[in-house]
Amino acid sequence: MPIDPKIALGAELPSREFSWTPSDVQLYQLGLGAGTRWTDPAELRYLDDRAPQVLPTFATVAATLHDTEPPRVRFPGIDIDLAKVVHGFQEVRVHRPIPAAGKATSTGRISEIWDKGSAAVIVQEQAVTGSDGAPLWTARSSIFAKGEGGFGGERGPSTKFELPDRAPDFDVTTATLPQQALLYRMCGDRNPLHSDPEFARGAGFPNPILHGLCTYGIVCKTATDVALDADATRVAGFRARFAGVLYPGETIRTRIWREADELVIAATAVERDDAPVLADVALRFLPV
Repeated sequence: MPIDPKIALGAELPSREFSWTPSDVQLYQLGLGAGTRWTDPAELRYLDDRAPQVLPTFATVAATLHDTEPPRVRFPGIDIDLAKVVHGFQEVRVHRPIPAAGKATSTGRISEIWDKGSAAVIVQEQAVTGSDGAPLWTARSSIFAKGEGGFGGERGPSTKFELPDRAPDFDVTTATLPQQALLYRMCGDRNPLHSDPEFARGAGFPNPILHGLCTYGIVCKTATDVALDADATRVAGFRARFAGVLYPGETIRTRIWREADELVIAATAVERDDAPVLADVALRFLPV
């Protein structure tokens, strides 16, 4: 059985020590499209050679940035074919601004496993501590494994985020490059779903799709730029559900509503009649 919930649920994941440099941060943020406005001082803060400001979404790649092998979906009690897996949701909460260079240790566990019948949802939690012993960030994420349900587990919660019933405060479009996925995969995610047309077709897509975490980072950057004066240190947390795919070269439409200490966001693909890409998106921010 690919999933044995008796073993998997609550299982501790191997801890990992890792480090990063300003060049790693620059690479990640270039992978999101930073530098498009190459003479804008606010934009260039993402690409400073010594102390680039760091988007909190960097947390999603920091530990695996230098990986060169496709990821494996193999944990205690879980062994799933990579072609069956898509990202479900991602949440990052930062406890302080991520430094431009650092060392850290991550610890994690499988916190939830849901049986959706035709699929399984596996939720991980990761806590990351800096070399000084203080917490840096906490992350939660899920994967949706097609064809791996039916093992008799609980179905899990079903929640939906309601968008405000008014016009958005910001409505922004962001173009992606045809080679966007090939650039972003240099940040450590070598899943061939994003680079190999034959693999993508075998997984049910007409062409390679953009990494969900690339879209996630682009939308976080867009919201930071237009609503928070491009100040990444004000972002306290960012979460989203992966509601659809984006193909490299398509345009992301980001609608943003300001609500107290949170930005509520919807992200869609312009070229496909605003098909949802990210849903249930919220960016929690700190006051000035």
